[in-house]
Amino acid sequence: MKKKNLLLLLLSGFIGFSALAQGGNKSASSPGDAKITPVKIYDGLKNPWGMAWLPDGRLLVTERSGEILVFKNDKYTGVKLTGVPAVFSNGQGGLMDIKLHPDYKKNGWIYITFSKPVGDLASTAVVRFKLKGNEIVDKEDIFEAKPALKADFHFGSRVVFDKDKYLFVSVGERGTQPKVLELNNDHGKVHRLFDDGRVPTDNPFVGQGDAHGSIWTYGHRNQQGMVYDAITNRIWEVEHGPKGGDELNLIEKGKNYGWPKTSYGINYDGTVLTPNKELPGIENPKHYWVPSIGPCGMTIVTSSKYPEWKGNLLIGALAFTHLNRVVLDGTNYVSEDRMLQGKGRFRYVAESPDGFIYAITEGPGTLLKLVPKK
Repeated sequence: MKKKNLLLLLLSGFIGFSALAQGGNKSASSPGDAKITPVKIYDGLKNPWGMAWLPDGRLLVTERSGEILVFKNDKYTGVKLTGVPAVFSNGQGGLMDIKLHPDYKKNGWIYITFSKPVGDLASTAVVRFKLKGNEIVDKEDIFEAKPALKADFHFGSRVVFDKDKYLFVSVGERGTQPKVLELNNDHGKVHRLFDDGRVPTDNPFVGQGDAHGSIWTYGHRNQQGMVYDAITNRIWEVEHGPKGGDELNLIEKGKNYGWPKTSYGINYDGTVLTPNKELPGIENPKHYWVPSIGPCGMTIVTSSKYPEWKGNLLIGALAFTHLNRVVLDGTNYVSEDRMLQGKGRFRYVAESPDGFIYAITEGPGTLLKLVPKK
């Protein structure tokens, strides 16, 4: 009887901890909260996904429904870009990331990722375009994950450029568990391309049988966050696990990240997904979260406006409704600070050209500016 009571006590404590971690205590503060004041710029967003600043000071914010809103001087202009490609906006699909070419001032290219309708199917795709005022022009198809599938979830997707101006695209696995570890499809992969969509010949699987040459890494689940650290020349990525097992990964050429053969999570119904957390030949995450926080868009702090945070990763958390500041020591996870708890499902966070950190949330749909306290 005593053992049974002890077990019930332990279970109740675990449940209480899980509820607290998932944002149950919305008044909880963190060390980072004392450093910033979150200023609400706009509260009319629905399902925002990405942000990008133009050299003229305009901020573009993507909505999953297929809209791109235009902000200027920390105010919504009331303008939306015209000519956005048609998106598959069912389920988790829609318009996702947006990124300027590193040489935007010279070539004017802007890149978006979205779920593209392909008949009654859909696929993660990348299009680049230019702007003429607020009109999208000169659209070019850069990439389309193949094959197109029926599933309306786990599209990914983020894009980053590295110092050599290669384009990296994350593509979710779309529920195709066995296929993720096969190289004859594009799902559950990070792809590396030239800025016009061509495949570099030094990609790791070029010329290997029926492997798709654009693949840079594989064995991923649903990678909704990715950032390039220009100082260290590293790419960091976060992806959703199943029930538990969200991952922070360092993306390196040709490596296998294990899904679904390895995972720190379990199936949604509580059954065992895989007995393996680690296996030889599989890259282990630098950090994992159990229970899941729902990691999403991320950035790395470089601004002198937040001197104590330089080199830290900022990661949006959907399930736990907070902004996660991760401290690194080289490529190793050190600690984290769960900031702004209960402010919403943090979808993306980014630094503006003038060094301020902005974040977008859904539920409520807000654009926040994180102003350092003096």
